[in-house]
This record gives sequence, structure tokens and C-alpha cells, in this order.
Amino acid sequence: MNLRMGVFGHPIGHSMSPAMHNAALAEVGLQGSYGAYDIHPEDLEEAVRSLREDQFRGVNVTLPHKVNVMPFLDEISSDARTIGAVNTIVQENGRLIGYNTDGQGYLDSLLTESGEELKNKKVLIIGAGGAARAVAVSLLKYGVQVLAITNRTMSKAKEIARICEPVGPVSVLPSTIAQANLTGFDVIINTTSIGMAPDIDRMPFSLETLKRDSIVSDLIYTPLKTRWLQVAENKGAKTINGLGMFINQGAIAFELWTGRKAPREKMKQTVLDALKKQEAPK
Repeated sequence: MNLRMGVFGHPIGHSMSPAMHNAALAEVGLQGSYGAYDIHPEDLEEAVRSLREDQFRGVNVTLPHKVNVMPFLDEISSDARTIGAVNTIVQENGRLIGYNTDGQGYLDSLLTESGEELKNKKVLIIGAGGAARAVAVSLLKYGVQVLAITNRTMSKAKEIARICEPVGPVSVLPSTIAQANLTGFDVIINTTSIGMAPDIDRMPFSLETLKRDSIVSDLIYTPLKTRWLQVAENKGAKTINGLGMFINQGAIAFELWTGRKAPREKMKQTVLDALKKQEAPK
């Protein structure tokens, strides 16, 4: 069986998913290929239809299609429906099923890399995009003690709180209040793109009131250590970048498509090698 998979996005040239998934296929001895497909928003419906016709096993879905792809699918998992976004499509006998592996991928990474039991923790999420939705839903299902969200646009933060209502309560804080009261939180998570290469000097949030031994997490992995994480580390915090989330969300998708255990270490090393190559002097 020759598995055909890929990722839909726009733009998509920067994606490391093809290298990661093709390495995973080779590692477990499966024949197949994973490609990157630059799909313009107005071509999305036709591209999704092609998944049935061309017998893809499935695709990942990234920006800007995670929400708009949903009406074109036959079935959507309960997690993806709650989050309101799909990042993985599986083709089963002509039916297209949408999943969201971002939230579980992030939670797996946070638990593994922090090495801590988080059910007694107070958590603050910065940002109110699709990643914030996925992270919030997964943390609530896991059972953190307190979950709060802050965002420059308060209406977007309130929308996430509304989405999360069936799962658990979310407090909404203005950013000025959140920044002044970081001592009230054990885990602070940046879900925005602020600080991502090439704009690496910006920070999403002041860490002036950060307490020692906090966990500070950034979903960004280019660079591997953002300026925000550097500041947090200097203040005595435990820091976690976004590489683990990227690997884990991809590994869960790989397992949905193949039924095989994903070779996470091989996937991680492949991405790290690609990042080093990118950062090497030209």
C-alpha cells in the first residue's frame, strides 16, 4: 500500500511537516509520501474534494484553512467541534473525518517537558486564536485548577471563554491586569506568533512580575528559544518551546493515518536538523 498524505496551507513553503512525516514513514518501513500543497482559500473546497478522488489517506490543515475546511467534511470529532477548528483530515472509505490534534499535542508536550502534575496549577493563556482555543479546551479537559485568558482584543478572549463553557470555566483578564498579577499563575503560555523569526526581538507580554519556578511556555519553535523564553529563564522559570507540540500533533496525525506508532524521536531529530540548517550562516 502506497500511502499519500500532505498538508494544506497558504502559504506553505516554510512547512517542516513534509520532512518530518517522510522521515517517519521511512523509519517505520511504510511506502508513501507526504507533500506540501499551497491551497488558495477560494480553491479549498475543490482541494478537499480531491482527497476522495485521488485516494489520499489524509492531510494536515494549517493556516488559514483550519476553520473554513469544516463544512466540506463528512464527520468532525468531538474535540475538533468543541475547539471549532480542524488540523487533520483522515479519509476512511471515501468519507472525510476531521480531527484536531493541536490541543492534545500541546498537553502531551507540557506534561512531558515540565515533568509536573498540573491539576493543581493556575494557568494563564496569552492570545485568542485557533491555537489558544485548542490549548484551552485540552487544559480544561485535563483538569487544571484555574484557567485564565488574556488578549489585546477582549472580545476574542471572551469568545474563547464562551466556547469553553461546556468544558469548564475560563476567566478573561485585560492584559494590563494579567501582566501586573503574574504571581497568581503557575503556568504562562504564549499562543501568539509574537517573537517568531524573523521578528525575534518582540515579546508578547511583560514578565516583570513573574515568580521564580513558574513554567513559561511558548508555542513558537523558530527560534527554539524566543526572547520571551530567555527573559523567563533569567528570572528562574522553567521554559518550554513549541517544538514538542509540533512533533506531538504530527505524531497523533501520523497514527490516525497509518495505525502505526509514530517514531517521535526520529521526527524530532529531523525537525531539529532542518532548523539547524536554516540557522546556519549562508
